Amino acid sequence: MTLLHGAPTERPRVLSRGVRLVEHLRGFGTALALVGPDGVRLTYAQLAERVEQEAATYAGARRLVLLGGRADLPGVVAYLGALAADQVVLVAGEATLDGLAAAYDPDVVVGASGRRDVRSEPAHELHPDLALLLSTSGSTGSPKLVRLSAESLVANAAAIVEALGIRPTDVAALTLPLHYCYGLSVLHAHLMAGAALLLTEHSVVDDGLWREVREHGVTTIPGVPHTFELLERSGFADRDVPSLRYLTQAGGRMAPDRVRRFAELGERKGFDLVVMYGQTEATARIAVLPPDRTIGAPGAIGLPVPGGSLSVRPLPDDEAAVEPGVGELVYAGPNVMLGYAEHPDDLALGRTVEALATGDLGRLRPDGLWEVVGRRGRVAKVLGLRIDLDRAERLLAASGLVAVVADGGDRLVLGVVDQAGRVDRARVLALAGGVLGLPPTALALVVVAELPRLASGKVDAGALVVMSGPAVESVEPAYAGVSVDDVAGLYSAALGRRAGPADTFVSLGGDSLSYVEVSLGLERLLGHLPVEWPTATVASLAADHHVPERRWGRLVEANVVLRAFAIVSIVGSHANLFTLLGGAHLLLAVAGFNLARFQLTAAARTERVRHLLRSAMRIAVPSIVVIATVSLWTDGIGLRQAMLVNGITTRNWSEPGWYYWFVEAAVYLVLLVAALAAVPAFDRLERRHPFWLPFALATAALVTRYGIVGVPGDNLHRAHVVFWLFALGWATARASRRSHRVLLSVMALATVPGFFDEGARDAYVAAGLLALIWVPALRLPTPVVRVLGLVAAASLWIYLLHWQVYPHLEHQVPWLATVLSLAVGVAAWWLVERTSKRMGTWFGNP
Repeated sequence: MTLLHGAPTERPRVLSRGVRLVEHLRGFGTALALVGPDGVRLTYAQLAERVEQEAATYAGARRLVLLGGRADLPGVVAYLGALAADQVVLVAGEATLDGLAAAYDPDVVVGASGRRDVRSEPAHELHPDLALLLSTSGSTGSPKLVRLSAESLVANAAAIVEALGIRPTDVAALTLPLHYCYGLSVLHAHLMAGAALLLTEHSVVDDGLWREVREHGVTTIPGVPHTFELLERSGFADRDVPSLRYLTQAGGRMAPDRVRRFAELGERKGFDLVVMYGQTEATARIAVLPPDRTIGAPGAIGLPVPGGSLSVRPLPDDEAAVEPGVGELVYAGPNVMLGYAEHPDDLALGRTVEALATGDLGRLRPDGLWEVVGRRGRVAKVLGLRIDLDRAERLLAASGLVAVVADGGDRLVLGVVDQAGRVDRARVLALAGGVLGLPPTALALVVVAELPRLASGKVDAGALVVMSGPAVESVEPAYAGVSVDDVAGLYSAALGRRAGPADTFVSLGGDSLSYVEVSLGLERLLGHLPVEWPTATVASLAADHHVPERRWGRLVEANVVLRAFAIVSIVGSHANLFTLLGGAHLLLAVAGFNLARFQLTAAARTERVRHLLRSAMRIAVPSIVVIATVSLWTDGIGLRQAMLVNGITTRNWSEPGWYYWFVEAAVYLVLLVAALAAVPAFDRLERRHPFWLPFALATAALVTRYGIVGVPGDNLHRAHVVFWLFALGWATARASRRSHRVLLSVMALATVPGFFDEGARDAYVAAGLLALIWVPALRLPTPVVRVLGLVAAASLWIYLLHWQVYPHLEHQVPWLATVLSLAVGVAAWWLVERTSKRMGTWFGNP
C-alpha cells in the first residue's frame, strides 16, 4: 500500500493498494528484511506472507486502528498488515493508547496485550485518502493528530531512499520507537529499498547493541541529538564498527560543534554523518545536508529532499526578525500532510494544507544551503526586551558556555550539565548576563547531571523551568521545584498503584474516593488545580509551572465542598442539631457528576464497563459488610438490607429498614450505567453526544419522578425514581457551553420543586444543583479545606456508621452526637483505606 518501487502516478483502488504492498515485499524474495530482538530473521518473502495473513484479518469495512508502535517483529507486522488491509492506522506509544482511545474511539486497538476489535463497522467517517495518523507531539500522545495520505508516505520514503542512497545491502539499526515519525520513516525507507532492519531493544550505550551491530553488519544508525550526546559519553570514537556507512541525525537541532566533531570522526573512520531536518507534518524529512558539506556548514539543514522545495515567508511587523533575511520556512512537496485532526469528525476531511508553514525561522545561506535559526514563539520578553532563545543559545555557545535557554516568564532559565566538572554558578551567570545584556536577577541557573528530556530525546523546557523554582521569593516554597516524582508519589499514595510520567488519574483507575485526596494534594503542590487534571499526565502536571500570585487559603473543587456539606447536613439533621434534609439526594447528583468525570472517561468500552463495575463494588462491598454486622444487634435490619435489596422488596418507608436506601440507589444506578455502557450502540452514542445523551436520560427519567411510571409506595428513595437527579449530575460534568448550563439550571428549577414535601428541602437540593452547575471551585481558608477534604473523602463511611453513633447522644448533646458521628466515619475510612492499600484492595465512595 505505501512501500512501492517508486512513487505512484495515480492513486490505486483500495484493494490493489493492499495487494501492491504485499507484492512489493514479496518482490525482494529471500533478501533479509527484519532481524528481531531475539535474533529471529525474516526474509522479505516471509515478511510478505505474515503481512498478508495479518491483512486478511481485517475483513469488511475500512476502520480506524489504534496501534501501539512497538519496534519488534509482531509490532512491525501488525502495522504493515493494517496498512496492507487499507485501514486507517493511528500509531501511538503504549503509554498513550488510553488517552488517544478516549479522544478518537478507534474501531480496533492493537497493544502489547494483543488485538481488540471494538466493532466491525467504523464509528467515524474516514476519508479515502487518509492512511496514517501520528501525534504532533511524537511521544506524548497529543490528541492533535497529523493526517497523512498513502501517497505522502510513498513520496517521502522514496525521497529518503534517493537522498541517502540507501542500498539493498544496507542494514539499519532501528533504535527509535515506531510512534515517532523519525523511527517510522527509517522503517518505510529501508523496506522501500529492499534493505534490512535490526529491531533492537538496546540503547547506544549498551554493549549488547554493538554486539548486534557487528553480528548483523549494521551499516546505518539513526539518532536524535541526545543519541549523539550518549555516543560521545560512551566512547563511540574508540569503537571499531567496520560495517558502518553512515549515521543519520534528525529530531531537533544538534549543536554545530558536535556535528563537526562527528563529521570529522567519520572522515577518519570511514563513515558519513547525514544531518536531516523534518517534521511529522511533512511525513518525516524535509531537508538533508550533503555529507561532503557537513564540516564546512555544521549549522545548516541542507537542501530540500527530492520533489520538495523551501521558501521564506516574511514575518509580520510585530515579529520582526532579529537577523536579516530571516522568515518562516515554508515547505511544499508531495509529502506534506493532508492537515490536522483534533476531533474524530476531522477524519472525514480531505486535504486542507497545500504548503507547510513549519513554524521555524530560517534563511537561504549564500552557499545555497538552508539554515534554521530559531522558532516562532521561542521569543521571551524579559525586562521589556525581546530575546530570541535560539539565538541566545548560539551566542552563549560561541562564548564557551553550552546551555539550554528556556522562557521563565520574567527571566531566562539556563540549563547547564555538570558532568564535565563543577559549575561555577557565579561565573556562569556573569558570563551569560554579559553576553545577553541582562542583569543576574533576570537569569535563573539550573545545574543538572542530565537535562530533562521528552521521550523523543528533545529537551523538556517546561520541566527545566519547573526545576528552576519560583520566580519571586514571596511564593510559598511548596510550589517550587515540583517534579514528576512528586506528582507520581501523590498518585501512588492515593491510588495504591505505581504511577509513571505517562499515567493519568483516570488511567490509574481513580474515582470519587481518591479524587478528593488527589485534587487537594495537586492544588497544594501546583498552587492551583488545572481544569482537566483527571485526564492530564503526571509529566504534564509536573511541568505546569504557572505559579499563582500569593493568596489566602486554598482552592477546592465545588463538588468536594458539596459532598462534605451534604454528609454533614445528613448527620446534623439526624442528630437533631438542625433540620436540613435533602443531603442524600444531592449526593446522588454529585455521584453522577463524578461518574462522568472518571469512570466514563476511560478509553475503550470494555474498560469503561470494568471501571463502572469496580465503582459499584467499592460502594457495595463495604456497605454489605457494615450492614450485615449491624444486623446482628439491630431489630429491623436483616438480610434484605444486607443484600441491598430492601428498596425492591418493600414498598413503604419504615425505620430502620430504609436507613440504607442511599447506598442501594447508588449501587443500582452505577450498575445501570454499566449495563448501558456495555451496549456498543449506546457507547458510540455517548461518545458522540456526551452532553445530550445524559440530558435526554434525565428528561426521560421524569416519568418516574412524576409517578407516570412506577410502583405504589415510597417515591422518594428508590433508584428508578431518583435517577433523574443522578443523570442531571452526569450531564453537568459534560456541560461544555454556557447554553448547556442554562438548560440544566432551568431543568433543575423546574423539576426539583414539589418532589419533596418540604419547601426547604426542595430549595436545598435545587441550590446544590445550581452550585454544581455553575461553581467549579471555591477558595477557602486552608484549615477549612483540610477538614472538608477529610469529611468528603470519608462520606460513605460516615453515612454507613453514623446510624450507630448519634442515637446515643442526640437528645442530650446533639452537637457532640454530630461531631462523633463524623469522627467515627473519618477514622473508619482512614483505617480501611490504609489497610486495603496494603492488602492490594481498594474500596471507595460513589
